[in-house]
Amino acid sequence: MDFGLVLQTDPPASRVISLMKRAERNGFTHGWTFDSAVLWQEPFVIYSQILANTTTLKVGPMVTNPGTRTWEVTASTFATLNDMFGNRTVCGIGRGDSAMRVAGRRPNTLARLGEAIEVIRDLAEGREAEVDGQRMRLPWVRDGRLPVWMAAYGPKALALTGRKADGFILQLADPFLTEWMVKAVRNAAAEAGRDPDSVTICVAAPAYVGDDLGHAREQCRWFGGMVGNHVADLVSRYGEHSGMVPEALTEYIKGREGYDYSHHGRAGNPSTDFVPDEIVDRFCLLGPPEAHIEKLRALRDLGVDQFAVYDMHDAQETTIDAYGAEIIPALGD
Repeated sequence: MDFGLVLQTDPPASRVISLMKRAERNGFTHGWTFDSAVLWQEPFVIYSQILANTTTLKVGPMVTNPGTRTWEVTASTFATLNDMFGNRTVCGIGRGDSAMRVAGRRPNTLARLGEAIEVIRDLAEGREAEVDGQRMRLPWVRDGRLPVWMAAYGPKALALTGRKADGFILQLADPFLTEWMVKAVRNAAAEAGRDPDSVTICVAAPAYVGDDLGHAREQCRWFGGMVGNHVADLVSRYGEHSGMVPEALTEYIKGREGYDYSHHGRAGNPSTDFVPDEIVDRFCLLGPPEAHIEKLRALRDLGVDQFAVYDMHDAQETTIDAYGAEIIPALGD
């Protein structure tokens, strides 16, 4: 199993770079960041410095979207980083939540997202693609490689992931829901004539190592609110008891009363009071190293290839170090 580190690009950028260097020293293979231009600093500028200050770490957004940048600009940015540092990027992409809504726009449609996945990948790898009716390619790209991993929860998004994406990003670590969603992605891949096992599975969730579960829950409760934001979209689209989305995912948002993006992804988010302890425990990895190892082995058995640690809490360095010292080595068995 591979391991990634997920951060927000809060200033100073030097701290983001330092934490990514620490992650690589501790055996992490991927460095991810949020991508929301209004809320945080521009990640692609910071990726250049992360890549320059690491040796093998791969970087990318978790996640970008097809609406905040034109597709040829996104592709060219990835291709430039790859040309400079040797194909060490991954394009995590989704419909766009905070990046679009904070700017007063609606998230992208799945149709637009599916088209963007193919165009961005083709252009970044040197092939011709059509953007807004115009055929183009990046003539300077040589031996480019850009895996595109899609974030998804709902049935139509999961099906699109299986049909078109190189990887699936699932932003929660509940084994029951992971099994349900991985199966949906792999079935869609098979129906599209693809090898289901060719789709990389990445589970991303907060991890907090320590014995004080009460404190760990409070530091990670924000994640249930962030996931709930996406679940609310699914409920509005499919209905609360449609059978299209597992009730294990939808039940807990009944007490949700709006969402304040100024606290998005941050410990102490006041918009997450509705999230019960049970959901925090199911969606996150909390407790001593043994508890993390047990849950990660269960996820690995379900086909998860990478666990990406959301490290937005008050124990960033100690979490990275604990994973490097005890948890990552145990998952190499």
